[in-house]
Amino acid sequence: MADLTQLSPQIIKQMTDAELTALAGEIRTLLIRTVSHNGGHLASNLGVVELTLALHRVFDSPVDEIIWDVGHQCYTHKIVTGRGGRFDTLRQKGGLSGFPKPEESEHDIFIAGHSSTSVSVAYGLAKAKTVQGEPGSVVCVIGDGSISGGMAFEALNHSGRSAEPLIVVLNDNAMSIDRSVGAMAKYLTRLRNGEQYFRFKARFDRLVSSIPGIGGGLRRVFVAVKDKLRDLFLDDTIFQKMGFKYLGPCDGHNLTDLTRLLRRAKEMHRPVLVHVQTIKGKGYPYAEHQPDTFHGLPSFDIMTGEREAGGKPTFSSVFGQTLADWCGEDDKLRAVTAAMTIGTGLEALPAERVIDVGMAEEHAATFSAGLWRGGLRPVLAVYSSFLQRAYDQINHDICLPRAHVVLAIDRAGVVGEDGETHQGLFDVSFLGALPHMTVDSPSNFAQLRACLKRALYETDGPAAVRYPRGGEPPEEAPDFATPEYRLFGRGGATLLVTYGVLTTQLLEARRRLREAGIGADVLQLIRIQPLPAEAIDRAAAGREIFFFEEGMRTGGVGERLAAALLERGFSGRYRLRAVEGQYVRQSTCEEALHDLGLDADGVTAAVLEARDDAT
Repeated sequence: MADLTQLSPQIIKQMTDAELTALAGEIRTLLIRTVSHNGGHLASNLGVVELTLALHRVFDSPVDEIIWDVGHQCYTHKIVTGRGGRFDTLRQKGGLSGFPKPEESEHDIFIAGHSSTSVSVAYGLAKAKTVQGEPGSVVCVIGDGSISGGMAFEALNHSGRSAEPLIVVLNDNAMSIDRSVGAMAKYLTRLRNGEQYFRFKARFDRLVSSIPGIGGGLRRVFVAVKDKLRDLFLDDTIFQKMGFKYLGPCDGHNLTDLTRLLRRAKEMHRPVLVHVQTIKGKGYPYAEHQPDTFHGLPSFDIMTGEREAGGKPTFSSVFGQTLADWCGEDDKLRAVTAAMTIGTGLEALPAERVIDVGMAEEHAATFSAGLWRGGLRPVLAVYSSFLQRAYDQINHDICLPRAHVVLAIDRAGVVGEDGETHQGLFDVSFLGALPHMTVDSPSNFAQLRACLKRALYETDGPAAVRYPRGGEPPEEAPDFATPEYRLFGRGGATLLVTYGVLTTQLLEARRRLREAGIGADVLQLIRIQPLPAEAIDRAAAGREIFFFEEGMRTGGVGERLAAALLERGFSGRYRLRAVEGQYVRQSTCEEALHDLGLDADGVTAAVLEARDDAT
């Protein structure tokens, strides 16, 4: 057995095919064991073990720079580049990131957490090498789902006609997060299934290998002949039309073939696309049979494949079931997703009511506006961190024409172990700048249903409903409630204000403060854009206001409430705590809220410190 704690690219280069095949099995065991405990992206990483080993066998990282699209398939890369000894810290506070992170290692060239960015980064790196006369190739690994994104096409179109030593490895597993959709998926299927060519190629290879003493020159002729025959049977590929030399398809789990093809690509010193076929979830039957379910998941039981925290309703599942219930009464209702059918709970809907556009959030937003203009009632279900990719489309194509598109914003707020690239902390600020947009932030399932109903059937224009990852927190009944806000208490001198599930933290802090002899009430805003006039008046009646926000301070609800209070002549004390000047790093949600001072401990301490300052 190899010592996984001591692996390096140099060691990989010295191993035989048989040794690397055995190593691949050991790495898969480590991946399954670690992700079963820590959670993370399993199926995508199991699928690229041999590909990663072949890359480090052929290329000299970090002189040769390897870029991972999205980055959720870089676990083997981390193990191979000297981080195997810390792999048990994956996605933990202070531990290894689940995505490439340059501050972790010189082998992580560029941070990534969203799709379709790798070709742009890689071409920029390749151009920089040429301009500065630096050695080395640049390789990017992009999936068949990510390559369907518009940004990837822009980069392919730009880079293909260059002369840069750029190698694009297309990791084709017929999946994005859910199964790949659209014309590109069908096109890649045709490339995989050029049966005439591959039958001929197999016979031709056997014939060549049976002839002793073939020189290098004759072999190059044979390779050229095979290329011409491939073009005859398959026609020019779209990648060749863009200027890339197309190599493949190749079995992504055959180390011999991978090594040969990657070496050939490296020797060409030009834009090359290497088409590699892999099996998402390879080596773990549960992940192979359910690659979408095992794409990103919490801890699970290795023997049964069951999620340890599974079975309980979540905001995502309640959202999906609510839409499914309404489909029977509303024939215009349609749900749109960017390759996240399961992640956003839309599997509960009839299949004909869900439109998956692939990994293309920008297109999803404008497409939804088109559905509205055509007379349908679209709901775009998207994670908060992915919604920001479509900001221009939300502004120009949804808000400007006042399109009645409902944005169902999942994973709003702190999301935990996925870290900086996935935190849902920006949507409130950027949506707050857009005219005509209304935004609701429910804190429980009943509010979620009510907010969705209001957005779909009582709002004339763009509307957003944002809700967190996970389940419903326990809550007490308010003293006063409207569809737009809730008040816990009678409106005393000290008021704690927030929105969303942070309400639970403020209610716990209120209980602790009362035990300390300090009276405080809690105001939960449900409608956070525009701010309810009545709620502002309620707040203005107090003398001391503490606002706590699970989002960015700049442009957030707390700043907008402060401005509204000043306009009303509020002369009391106003304190705001939100996320400011930082990206929130990976940790559990509970740890992140504690570090930000937004849990019950932090809220209680903020009020007590203010009292101490006043005295």
